[in-house]
Amino acid sequence: MSSEVRRERVAEIVRTARSKRARLRDEHVTMAHGAGGRSSQALIEGLLLPALGNERLERLADAGTLTVGEAELALTTDSFVVRPLRFPGGSIGELAVNGTVNDLAVSGARALALTLSLVLEDGLPVEQLRAEVEAVGRAAAQAGVEVIAGDTKVVEHGRADGMYLCTTGVGAVDPRARLATDGLEPGDRVLVSGPVGAHGMAIMLARGEFELEAPIVSDTASLWPAADALLGAAGADLHCMRDATRGGVASALNELARSSGVGVLVRETHVPVEPAVAAAAELLGIDPLYVANEGRLVAFVAPGSAGAALSALRDVPGCERASDIGEVLGEPAGLVLVDAGFGGRRVLDLLAGDPLPRIC
Repeated sequence: MSSEVRRERVAEIVRTARSKRARLRDEHVTMAHGAGGRSSQALIEGLLLPALGNERLERLADAGTLTVGEAELALTTDSFVVRPLRFPGGSIGELAVNGTVNDLAVSGARALALTLSLVLEDGLPVEQLRAEVEAVGRAAAQAGVEVIAGDTKVVEHGRADGMYLCTTGVGAVDPRARLATDGLEPGDRVLVSGPVGAHGMAIMLARGEFELEAPIVSDTASLWPAADALLGAAGADLHCMRDATRGGVASALNELARSSGVGVLVRETHVPVEPAVAAAAELLGIDPLYVANEGRLVAFVAPGSAGAALSALRDVPGCERASDIGEVLGEPAGLVLVDAGFGGRRVLDLLAGDPLPRIC
């Protein structure tokens, strides 16, 4: 059997496996089920979708859409369980706002309003609570959105890492948006809005579990300005956006490649990573492409509009180092490949475990 035939057979086996819905075989929930990798996929496709599935939910988008009268709205919800509550560059209060605003933004919607639910632990210092509520207020003001409803619960000491925050957001879908999780097309350019991996690495180092210090701060920020710029520059040629949170850029690319039945090729040397993040990741044996972000998006743009889109993205404050990191391929369907900086090509697969728990 020739090597070409062998590669084609292997590719066909992979395509067949990737086309099937994941099954939940675990007997107990583990931390890996919340990490954005294979276990998360199995939980969603093997349990949640069969129980709750409908046409909107099956799209596996960052926000669901609905039409009310003549208005097209987007709705999303999220929970934040980060530890520690405050870290270089941000805090759980800022994440609670930005994370929800960003899920709307990458769905092509500008946030209109949020709700906020606080789960507080008995014994939490009131000053710490005050600091996070004020952080929510500041982040909401910066994102141009209001918190219009909420709820508060208190649980026993030791049951909530201080506090958990849950937010729900509603936004108006921009008329320029023609986005779909299955909308990737061969030839599309893959853009990232800036250096990746800072958020997850900042939190990991803030825990003090490693004798390692580095000047790394979280990238948490609203992504609406970046999404707005992309919509303005590319319009209908902007096929999809995804914020690269749990599981990082790698998980986002894998999810969308599978949804669209296409391949994605990433050029490793084109991926922007801050030197301190790269150095810390190398010491810890972690690929920055798998590390969570809270202020970075991945966009898929038709080749004819990619240059204008990238230029517009770089004009957005905080996105000056946006980069074209690769392209969408017709084959191998459902796979993400990386052209390594030292030569050769490897598969960038979904995470099997959970190297960075509780980072968002």
